[in-house]
Amino acid sequence: MAATPQNTERSTVAGSAKRSRTTASRVLPPIELPASPDELARKAAALLGWNGVVLPVTTLLGRKVSIVARLRTDVHAERIAMGVGPVADRATVDTWTWPELAATAPAPAAEIIGVLAVARHWRTAMASAVPFARYGEAAMVLPSLAVLTEDYVANCLPRARAYGLAVVTADPYAMSDLDLEGRTERLLLDEDPVSRWVNEMAYEQLLRADLVAAESD
Repeated sequence: MAATPQNTERSTVAGSAKRSRTTASRVLPPIELPASPDELARKAAALLGWNGVVLPVTTLLGRKVSIVARLRTDVHAERIAMGVGPVADRATVDTWTWPELAATAPAPAAEIIGVLAVARHWRTAMASAVPFARYGEAAMVLPSLAVLTEDYVANCLPRARAYGLAVVTADPYAMSDLDLEGRTERLLLDEDPVSRWVNEMAYEQLLRADLVAAESD
């Protein structure tokens, strides 16, 4: 029987639907984090031996990260006496690095141990961690399934080694494991307006964490 335009249209639609179902069946479900970013960050910090307060995930420089830091109590006491708390205004903090004002600028009140970037994919985590790796320790925290790909081995690991990033994985039960050690022997930038402002943000979070802890006691 000769094919009519109507039969041809039905055949085309049926074929397209079949191909769509076949394509959809091959799409893998997205990899999810096995626990909250804050919980994974705390476990990663413990595994890395970063002794400090793991601060809640926050957005700095457009990246979501968790800072691990300690309060410099002597500097904090001095700043209380001077009436200078955490300063969030970047323009003001920028002036503290000017040669003519550096001598009178308040000292950094936070000691940043490291910065963690928790994400489902290594590219997202790396984009978040690298800006902070220029100043100190930084690590990516990824689901264990995310590191079982050729893309991770061929593209992530060489870049992570080049930037000195550590990689911590979390299995489906949120148990942490070290996949790549960070490289500590690398050139770091001196203090600049960016690192000074990040320190102020860590200082502010540390005081907030202390306040929350005091209120919960």
